[in-house]
Amino acid sequence: MRTFTLTHLALATALSLGASAALAQTEVTAVLAGHAALPSNTSVAAPKSAGKFFATAGKFAAANRQRTEALHSIDGITFVGDPKYPRKSGGSLPIKGQAVQGFSGIVSLGKGEFLALTDNGFGSKINSQDALLMVHHVKADWTSGKVTRQKTTFLQDPDRKVPFAIQNEATAERFLTGIDFDPESIQVVGNEWWIGDEFGPYVLRVNHQGKVLGVVETVVDGKATRGPDNYLNGRLPNYPGDAGFEVRRSGGFEPMAKAVDGKTVYPMFEWPLWDATAKAQDTRNGKPFTRILELDVATRTYGTRQWKYAFEEAGNVAADFQMLDATTGLVIERDDATEGAGNVCKDAPRTDCFTRPAKFKRIYKIDLSQLDADGFVKKVAFIDLTKIANPHGKAKRGPNEANFVLPHLGPEGLSVVDATHIVVVNDNNFPYSSGRTLGQPDDNELTLLDIQALVDAK
Repeated sequence: MRTFTLTHLALATALSLGASAALAQTEVTAVLAGHAALPSNTSVAAPKSAGKFFATAGKFAAANRQRTEALHSIDGITFVGDPKYPRKSGGSLPIKGQAVQGFSGIVSLGKGEFLALTDNGFGSKINSQDALLMVHHVKADWTSGKVTRQKTTFLQDPDRKVPFAIQNEATAERFLTGIDFDPESIQVVGNEWWIGDEFGPYVLRVNHQGKVLGVVETVVDGKATRGPDNYLNGRLPNYPGDAGFEVRRSGGFEPMAKAVDGKTVYPMFEWPLWDATAKAQDTRNGKPFTRILELDVATRTYGTRQWKYAFEEAGNVAADFQMLDATTGLVIERDDATEGAGNVCKDAPRTDCFTRPAKFKRIYKIDLSQLDADGFVKKVAFIDLTKIANPHGKAKRGPNEANFVLPHLGPEGLSVVDATHIVVVNDNNFPYSSGRTLGQPDDNELTLLDIQALVDAK
């Protein structure tokens, strides 16, 4: 019955597409298999040894970046909309404790349990000075729709493996903060966690107690490749054309897959690299593209192989990447400028509706073994996260209708659960994103999808 339903849904969808789009890739349909959420206001107390400074978080989130101690005195404003008409998210800062959300990476541990990686804090180095970096063990109950936090591990560098001065340099534990790294992706590699960072970009090796074991610098085509926040390049240029870096700010290792044999990880840049010769971002035939690298686990060195991934539209980003088997994988490709569904007033100068509703939020199946002459991976097929089939009424947030929508600005992480299921998690950019319900900050939703049709696509 499931195969029959998916086949007919996929056929109907394909027939609705234009001929040129159908030739580019095949759209298939995912089915909602479970839905659960962790409330947006979930927090955890900082370790006492971290000091009083970390008893609250978000003290530097005011527009003028001045320190603000009064709890909940700074309104969260959504990232999406007309800047002339700011829309309040319903959330606020500073908060007591440390914000558990939003999640930028996720790893399935089986039986509805996951590792969830908290982002750098509140979006930048400047406003995340009092945000501790954390990995959480969470459990989803698909029946009740609740996600519970089982354990939190705070990242720290007591052995001084980080090659630059950190926020907590003078302390014993040296807890890491959002001014030190921007963690965006996570993999379990042997008895370590490997975490992709955007600032360097770097790959951090961390043990399961959160202690840093090493920091791997990025190499592309045999050359050190850095972003503007890299400690070796952390300066403004003397002249506009003297930038001296290749990775755009917040464009590092948002995605990072792991080979099924565990011997390799595949860090992927969120945005296109900068082409110094062309004085523009990487493009081919007017379309931007990004790159997938190969990092050997045993030697912790980058290989010479790399793959190119073409974006469908300018402004799209790669949000996560996971392997299905030895050669095929899944990539979240999304726009970085839309959120919301159901109460739409498109392009209108208003704050009581979604002016830029969720548009391009997809997961592509790619094949690393099928490359064109320029080294671009084949995009085999995709699912649209704004058009998820919900025949069994599994939604726990939003309308529980036949078509289920993930309306968030950032569907940010995915993990393979089994041969036909994945979990997708949104980064709620707490307290800024408000795509599910107007005037309410987004929760972190864990969405279980049956992707049989995508797995079967050729």
